[in-house]
Amino acid sequence: MTVELTHYLAVSALLFGIAVAGLFLNKKNIITVLMCIELMLLSVSINFIAFSHFLNDLTGQIFSLFVLTVAAAESAIGLAIFVMYFRAHHTIDIQTASQMKG
Repeated sequence: MTVELTHYLAVSALLFGIAVAGLFLNKKNIITVLMCIELMLLSVSINFIAFSHFLNDLTGQIFSLFVLTVAAAESAIGLAIFVMYFRAHHTIDIQTASQMKG
């Protein structure tokens, strides 16, 4: 039994759907929103790797490494901002963060 491209695409679509559902169902916790965005990026990376493998081209795999690097940097910066916000306001609720607009 071999794993075909449709299997990879189905797993990627499932992960992307879970991430979108997580964004819509939980709009209060900043950490959960960040995790859902990261899950979206990972599902897109699975697509890049799957197409790269089945087309015998390394471009998708290299691009996926760049996407993962940017996602890691974005996650680290986002978590640092959230930690500083939590220290100042003692909450990670998005509703209170939106009240900070000037």
